[in-house]
Amino acid sequence: MFDKVIKNVRLLEKDELVNVAINAGRFASITEGEMTGQITWDGQGGYLLPPFVETHTHMDTVLTAGSPRFNQSGTLYEAIEVWQERKQDLSIEDVFQRACQALQQLLAHGVLFVRAAVDISDPELTALRALIKVKKYYAGKIDLEIIAFPQDGLLASPKNQERMRKALECGADLVSAVPHLEPTREKGIASLQFCFQLAQDWDKAIHIFCDEVDDEHSRFLEVVADLAIHMNNKRVTVSHANALAYYNDVYADKVIRLVQQAKISVVACPLVNSMMQGRADPFPKGRGLTRVKQLHEAGVNVCLAHDDIRTPFYPLGTGNILQAAHLGLHLAHMSGQKDLRDVVEMITTNGATCLDIHNHYGIEAGKPANGIVLPAANLADLLSEQPKPMYVFRNGELLAETAPVETTYHHEKITT
Repeated sequence: MFDKVIKNVRLLEKDELVNVAINAGRFASITEGEMTGQITWDGQGGYLLPPFVETHTHMDTVLTAGSPRFNQSGTLYEAIEVWQERKQDLSIEDVFQRACQALQQLLAHGVLFVRAAVDISDPELTALRALIKVKKYYAGKIDLEIIAFPQDGLLASPKNQERMRKALECGADLVSAVPHLEPTREKGIASLQFCFQLAQDWDKAIHIFCDEVDDEHSRFLEVVADLAIHMNNKRVTVSHANALAYYNDVYADKVIRLVQQAKISVVACPLVNSMMQGRADPFPKGRGLTRVKQLHEAGVNVCLAHDDIRTPFYPLGTGNILQAAHLGLHLAHMSGQKDLRDVVEMITTNGATCLDIHNHYGIEAGKPANGIVLPAANLADLLSEQPKPMYVFRNGELLAETAPVETTYHHEKITT
């Protein structure tokens, strides 16, 4: 007898129902045959997936929409202005409470691995210190990686260079830059060079917020790729890369080849990008998303992320990353059966590649028993209905449980 058994589930790569055994917090056996456990969970024909991976979100701004005011224009620049006002009132308790509430929402939706940006423009690094407390609080439940994020730039706000170093001393996991928000292209490149050198000095991964503008002249993605190749850094991620959608196809092909050669992960954020980008475009307006399908077909590791949740940058959201996947497949024109599976992998295994956690991620015998059971009979149902998981478990321990929604009809049955 096994410690625990998850019965009647289907895996992403296998249509037949299987039973999955857990011993000592690890997956022990996966078979179509019968097995018994001291505890048994019935998946009712749903999917057993590894946990969702949120590769880009913000835990300092989370749940601040409307405080001190709403972003009425919906633009990136007004959002930054509102956040500049709001962050004057940050306290460790404020950030800690909001971040914990948001992580509870993510956990309920099956997200157990999170990479979150925290603005380090504050001289006291208040939000960063709060997020480090949150990381310790959720240890063993949710893995939280913290990006030291210079919202005001590294050259536009030179003091952020020293704050970035201090953030790493305090416990930030990744370094970052926002080259398109620097005053000139030359300063944008200099910010990237600083970021890559700092990452090398500290042996840290890099996560760049890159070309988040509707401007074909914003061309920092090629610089990131070239630096990654030149410095032999294989732990580089870029988010957004919206300008790539505006490049002419010849230049875009060149940049995509560079990104693939550099082994860079690209994170697209369909919810926020489609809301924020394309506002100033004449009709027909841009779709607001980078070239997801083209990048994917070129062999680039592409991830989809929820990004903001109820912030000045995006006033909606519940933390359900399936909403991002659903919108992403529409914007990327990925509606084929293989596309549906590829999109699910963009919020699971591709995210694990981005975070470099494959040694303890996946539904395989011997791996830690981390997973989610979702009430869906096929991928079309999963992506259409975007249900909460029935079960969310970590190392074989149940963390959250949500009963599948059922509707009771109070009218006469239809007869023929």
